[in-house]
Amino acid sequence: MGRFNTHKYGAVRTGKYASKKEAKRAGELAFMRDLAIISDLEEQVKFEIIPACPPNRAAHYVADFCYVDCATGERITEDVKGYRTSEFVLKKKLMRYVHGIDIVEV
Repeated sequence: MGRFNTHKYGAVRTGKYASKKEAKRAGELAFMRDLAIISDLEEQVKFEIIPACPPNRAAHYVADFCYVDCATGERITEDVKGYRTSEFVLKKKLMRYVHGIDIVEV
């Protein structure tokens, strides 16, 4: 493979997904949706975590998946991780602080 086909942490894009692991999870969630275990499945959901303060732009976190667990009614925000970066750790803390959302790492 060429050097532009892989991620710096070794992940390989699979279709529209950033990694094979994320593509596999998308399939699992689609199956769960079809069985009515989850509902309202969304991909690549953007959250503002720091508002714009000119001249600086706003900062965002993009969740891999968001859905509702039909058994509990709880809204779940998931991030598929192969490698946990310091940037992700900070954004996870900001999501909890700003939105009250605990990101589930898969």
